[in-house]
Amino acid sequence: MDEGHLLIDNLLSVWWIVLAASAAPVCALIVRRHVPDVVWLLAFGVLVGPHALGLAEQTEAVAFLRELGMGFLFLLAGFEVSTADMRGRQGRHAALTWVICALLGTAAGLLLTQGEVRVAIVLGIASTSTALGTLLPILKDSGAMGSPLGRATMIHGAWGELLPIVAMSLLLSSRGTWQAALVLIVFAAAAVVTVAMPARFLRRVPLLGRAVVGASNTTMQTTLRLTVFVLVTLMLLTAVLDLDVALGAFAAGLLLNVLFGALAPDHGAEIAHKVEVVGFSLLIPVFFVTSGMGIDLGAVLSEWPMLLGFVAVIAVVRGLVVFCRERFTHTHSGLTDVREQAALGLYSATGLPIIVAVTQIAASSDLISTVTASVMVTGGALTVLVFPLLAGLLVRGGAAEGDGARHRG
Repeated sequence: MDEGHLLIDNLLSVWWIVLAASAAPVCALIVRRHVPDVVWLLAFGVLVGPHALGLAEQTEAVAFLRELGMGFLFLLAGFEVSTADMRGRQGRHAALTWVICALLGTAAGLLLTQGEVRVAIVLGIASTSTALGTLLPILKDSGAMGSPLGRATMIHGAWGELLPIVAMSLLLSSRGTWQAALVLIVFAAAAVVTVAMPARFLRRVPLLGRAVVGASNTTMQTTLRLTVFVLVTLMLLTAVLDLDVALGAFAAGLLLNVLFGALAPDHGAEIAHKVEVVGFSLLIPVFFVTSGMGIDLGAVLSEWPMLLGFVAVIAVVRGLVVFCRERFTHTHSGLTDVREQAALGLYSATGLPIIVAVTQIAASSDLISTVTASVMVTGGALTVLVFPLLAGLLVRGGAAEGDGARHRG
């Protein structure tokens, strides 16, 4: 009987979450995507969550779906990143920009917390992340993916995802810094082996390799299942090593992207599309809705100065720094128009998943209160709502001016 009630409780919570996930894209389409799907997912999460209507709860089953959703989100982010671009001149400049942002963010945290180092590190990491997975659909819908602005956003986003995750693992771990660094090295080696071994085996047995690829579009979905296997393996490995599971998922995407790029580029794009279908149909929306369910809107609104202050810190230490680096130094991005440079700053300052992850770690370690965590997550949601919208307006305004000048000419 208890098991029956547990099943009903889980299904009822999932039903409300799926309803919210279904309603979000409809609302996004009604407003012509000026308010992104992600923001609607968060908003509906707040509505159905325990701090509002109390229709859905974060049961154990829901929490597990949430972790898988975060895994798929970071897997896709890794798929979209070009490791060659990250290692190139533009990528090195983007990495240096993030380091400058993180130092400024941590310095701001030290001033605001009056010298509480670990809390300042939390603020430094949270205020300098870039929501690459969240920006992907926005960039794709706007047709900017292949442009210099789109490529620059992807590179800044890649470092803005990877480096905060590494910083979390090193600086917020319960281990010492050197121990944490050793664990990261062990994880990196194990991740490479996890991806390389199946590929090496299939190349050694070419007949089996061709059969696996040939069955990829049948009901067996062989390559997609292998992709999910790598994802879950690396997420499990990070959990065992007491690292953030987002690191495992992002590493899975990066490594598989490199592997498919070397072996079968067309098939890699096909796998990425399949992962999008699986992720965005259920698991990723569950992640965002449940993130909204954790927000106590009443408590957040009562702390509105902190909310606006956090958004302002993100805009300055991430957005303004990226803009200044593009404007006054040679970063090899190819962006010369001030509007596009400002748009890149706004895109780079759009953060949410890392903010959710770092605040969860900080709140569970009693570094910050749950109210402060809610305020920071809500601030991240505001950046997703406002910054890409402003960036899109800047780019469209620049394009309209350019068209007008050509017509006059």
